[in-house]
Amino acid sequence: MNYTKSKQRVADHGEVFTPAWMVVAMLDLVKGETERIDSRFLEPACGSGNFLVQILQRKLAVVELKYGKSDFERRHYALLALMCLYGIELLPDNIAECRANLLEIFAEYLGVDATDDFYLAASYVLSQNLIHGDALKMRTHYDRPITFAEWGYLGKGKFQRRDFHLDVLATSSLFSAQDSLFAHLGKQEIFQPIKTWPTMTVSALAATGIADENKGAPV
Repeated sequence: MNYTKSKQRVADHGEVFTPAWMVVAMLDLVKGETERIDSRFLEPACGSGNFLVQILQRKLAVVELKYGKSDFERRHYALLALMCLYGIELLPDNIAECRANLLEIFAEYLGVDATDDFYLAASYVLSQNLIHGDALKMRTHYDRPITFAEWGYLGKGKFQRRDFHLDVLATSSLFSAQDSLFAHLGKQEIFQPIKTWPTMTVSALAATGIADENKGAPV
């Protein structure tokens, strides 16, 4: 397998793809987290999604084990598994491929196509979670602060969403360090979301995604 797309991309961007065996070995070091449906992973140089694909497959295997007998729960927890994956990628073809790869795995697992609300909701989630931008600068391709959605499943088909700037999230560990001046404060006192959304169903997520696409919203 070729781990580069071109010598020029290696020279310009340091682009080298991680081989599959190494991805598996690295994820096995945190195996318990990769097999927890609601554990969150951020890949700051996600490429076409080698790590995120493997994590999603592991999470979906757990969804099947826990909720396979209930189609309603299986579908909603599968979407939650997808919601907990995040990526940033500098090159536009890579981020498009990463979104497509994850969406294909999700759609194949649920047996849905582009006309299904779960497919449309997943596509919208990926547009919010997989960002075309620069992780070092914490800016999008459009030179805006990178913002991530924190998704949660409330049960009974309802999801919650809160948005945070990446630069704020990245400093959270500094404030919570044992000797920090702010260590006595809870994170909720310092790190407030920039937006809290009303609870949303899969249909509402799908409709939001369609509306954004029709507006040509930058992603």
